[in-house]
Amino acid sequence: MMLISLQGVTRVYRVGHVEVPALRGIDLEIDRGEMVAIMGPSGSGKSTLLYIMGCLDRPTGGRYLLAGEDVGKKSDNQLADIRNRRVGFVFQNYYLLPRLSALANVEIPLIYRGVPGAERRRLAWQALEAVGLADRAHHFPNQLSGGEQQRVAIARALVGSPDIILADEPTGNLDTATGRQILGILQGLNEKGITVVLVTHDPSIGRAARRLVRLLDGRIVGDGGGEAASG
Repeated sequence: MMLISLQGVTRVYRVGHVEVPALRGIDLEIDRGEMVAIMGPSGSGKSTLLYIMGCLDRPTGGRYLLAGEDVGKKSDNQLADIRNRRVGFVFQNYYLLPRLSALANVEIPLIYRGVPGAERRRLAWQALEAVGLADRAHHFPNQLSGGEQQRVAIARALVGSPDIILADEPTGNLDTATGRQILGILQGLNEKGITVVLVTHDPSIGRAARRLVRLLDGRIVGDGGGEAASG
């Protein structure tokens, strides 16, 4: 079943009086349960594409349908609700709140949903257990390694049972071994049926996905199986 459908999507930014095209007519469909890597050089438009998928940005032209809904017709408040209920984000820089414990950081999306405290804590514990970090639940970000902080970020993305997890360079700040661990967690979540789309500049990470979409100058120039597709 199709989850994401982008139809002729463009995105143009204005820098002073100059228009800078970031996406040039993107046609892309992603089914539920897929794991897709998006690769391309700096400036190719891959992060812009991910932000549009996650309703953090709007296309300048074309249509974006998420689970059959035309996102372009939604108000800012409706987009915020979609982000909170349907999308889990994982970023390169983690974006954990330093004065909150790992457990409290994971609870944040549920606070916005109005989930009662006891239920929030139960779900946050489950999410930390899913990424192997329950034993660090009461540690603060500065007491955690980079890999542990990214696992907290993945738990936070996971806690609301989203339709899709969008990861922007999730291994970019990590050493190779830790990056492989994070990739393994994302692959494990995908094997449980969660749709995962990740942006990466690392060819080894890209090849690990079952589908690899290549961008260049705001256009898709390749869309095929990664190494995992045959393994």
